[in-house]
Amino acid sequence: MKNKFFTQLLQLRHKLNQHIQKIFNIRYLKKSKTFNFLLSLTVGVIVTTIGITTDWATTGTSTLTYKTSWIGNTIGSGNLRVQNNIEAMFVTPDGTVYTNSHWDEAGTEAGIYKDGKVIGALEDTHGWSRGGGKAVTANSKYIYIAMTQGSRGNTKEDYPPEGTTWYSVRRYDLTGKPAPFPEGRGWDKSMLITSTKSEVTGLATVGNELYVSDFAANQIRVYDTETMKELRSFTFANPGAITIDSQKNLWIIQSKNAGKPAKILHYSQSGKQLSQQIADIVEPTALFTAAGIAINHQGKLLVAENGPRQQILIYDIKDKPVQTGSFGCKGGIYAGVPGEVRDLKLYGLTGVGTDASGNIYINSNGFNKSGTDLRKFSPSGKLMWRSLGLIFVDNADADPKTDGVDVFTKQEHYLMNYSKPAGKQWTYKAYTLNAFKYPQDPRLHTSPDGTFVRRIKGKPFLFLTDMYNSFLQIYRFNPDTDGKVAIPAGMFVGTNSADKPFIKGNWPPHQPKQGEWIWRDRNGNGKFENNEYDTSKDYPYIGGWWVDSKGDVWKALRTEDGIRHYPLQGIDAKGNPIYSYGSMEKQTTPNIFNDLRRIEYFPETDSMYLSGFTVDHPAFGDDAGVAGSEIARFDNWSKGNRTPKWRIVIPYDTTGKREVSTAAMSVAGDYVFAVTVKTAEVYVYNAKTGAQVQQLKPGPEVGGESGWIDIPYGIRAFRRSNGEHLVFVEENWKGKVIMYRLAG
Repeated sequence: MKNKFFTQLLQLRHKLNQHIQKIFNIRYLKKSKTFNFLLSLTVGVIVTTIGITTDWATTGTSTLTYKTSWIGNTIGSGNLRVQNNIEAMFVTPDGTVYTNSHWDEAGTEAGIYKDGKVIGALEDTHGWSRGGGKAVTANSKYIYIAMTQGSRGNTKEDYPPEGTTWYSVRRYDLTGKPAPFPEGRGWDKSMLITSTKSEVTGLATVGNELYVSDFAANQIRVYDTETMKELRSFTFANPGAITIDSQKNLWIIQSKNAGKPAKILHYSQSGKQLSQQIADIVEPTALFTAAGIAINHQGKLLVAENGPRQQILIYDIKDKPVQTGSFGCKGGIYAGVPGEVRDLKLYGLTGVGTDASGNIYINSNGFNKSGTDLRKFSPSGKLMWRSLGLIFVDNADADPKTDGVDVFTKQEHYLMNYSKPAGKQWTYKAYTLNAFKYPQDPRLHTSPDGTFVRRIKGKPFLFLTDMYNSFLQIYRFNPDTDGKVAIPAGMFVGTNSADKPFIKGNWPPHQPKQGEWIWRDRNGNGKFENNEYDTSKDYPYIGGWWVDSKGDVWKALRTEDGIRHYPLQGIDAKGNPIYSYGSMEKQTTPNIFNDLRRIEYFPETDSMYLSGFTVDHPAFGDDAGVAGSEIARFDNWSKGNRTPKWRIVIPYDTTGKREVSTAAMSVAGDYVFAVTVKTAEVYVYNAKTGAQVQQLKPGPEVGGESGWIDIPYGIRAFRRSNGEHLVFVEENWKGKVIMYRLAG
């Protein structure tokens, strides 16, 4: 209604200006600043008067000044940026690093790095049912990567039949273009199919021979590097990564299996097992032998030990293998202050190599694929460069106590300096997951992506939810015992639609067989134990979660009686927040909504913000991933008011094509922010009136681009003490979090 009045007044101003000019027939009035000022002031007074007497949402005319930045990736824009994960890598004598991974959202499953820069990517590894893998090697002419190729239905080109996956080796030239061969398979004849049962787990070349670990068949297969024809094979149980020593013999990881520990075994090129082996290891994930290349490591075998040591172990292999040294801090990221990032603290090792000058290259992938952390060190151990790609399906939130200086994602902690240029404001401060002390940490068994940082009674807590709103995880901090690590403290899950455990599989142990549950770590050991569950049953379809500034938890269910309020019952002796079904309050959804999706309550003002589909603007189909068609604000919520102060229509799908829809909302300070799914545009509304005041789009700092918003909490806003608003937006496509800064 008020939008209409405002538009009419602007039209009136324009017509009045024309009539006055005609009456006086004086040309200078058209350019007179005084005249236009007085006329605008008059109209402004009228508009203000209407605004005082109504609560209708208006479209504002003012705009906010903002800048774009990002966190979590060394490179913020362009086709070449640090990939989501590195699961295997190979280093050449000149320091070129070739990598491979199963998946990268922007199609860089296999990257090429040198001198701290991404200089290229292997083409055509993404889409068309293709993906990368966990092995890579190269010689002076070609790059070879493990890959997968799924079926594509009936096509004229060469694809596997329905229900079949090719596990292959694909050959590339050194620029990253596929290099076909006479009997090659796939649409461009560059693929060597090695199995239809399991992926390739190791690759290495020596002379004109390519060695391939065929895990399912328990075979090492040998191919001609030029013709790609199989030359021979030999039996090897559970083969993994392969490297070649200076005698042109093979060192091969034998992966642990069925209770048998891992080993590293020594074989000749012909497949004869030699006497040397290495058994004093726990979790070897990568190998590299200098083979006469690296001056400081001649005759040495480098082993990435991904067990509790989290180090590169160095073995002299001239005779019987003897460990002669190690690289990196013993205990890795958990040494010293646990979780604190330091140059020589490693975590989740997936790759190691050296160049001709003895420089060492190491990739840490975190645990449960936390993200790329590729580093180059001098022979003396000095960090030379570091490339980070820490974000994948993730968003950030700011610590309210530190005024946004500390920012957290689901596993990372960043220290911010807002005086620096865009993309340089963040420093990777800590990795908050301890996979060895807390192996039942939900982050190791699920895929959370939405982060809430809260201070409850002055203490920091981390709350995480996922793409489907199926749970809410709770973490506490104890610097005295765990440094920077977030300790599992509690968890909410929803009710399954059938009488069976909500989470399938063996994790978490002791979970109730039916209904929903709340877990609290009563004894503080981070384990899910039998006496630590509270159970209930409720409507199964969750619209959203919220944690308010007092620590109360709110849940929106997609039903008429769909708001659940879990008041904080205190903090127990171990530091865990206490919630229970016995203290839960059921609250009625305001009748304007018929499908509630998001909820944010602010106890300081007793204001509730809800989004969802309404009676006036219903859903087209059942798109569970969007925020709805309207956002409404309700004041005096705790006193029972269910009449909205204002309601605004947000972008939503009316065609079933989902071309226009809103993924997420966030309220902070003076504004309500909402972000669209496919265009990733942020709509900014005045929190008091609902008037739209701005629309944010990715700026030149990030190349003016963003991927889709994939998660229900793909936007998170925070107001700093100087009035500046920080707006964090998921940018899954190129592995970062976009950060908008709105001037105060």
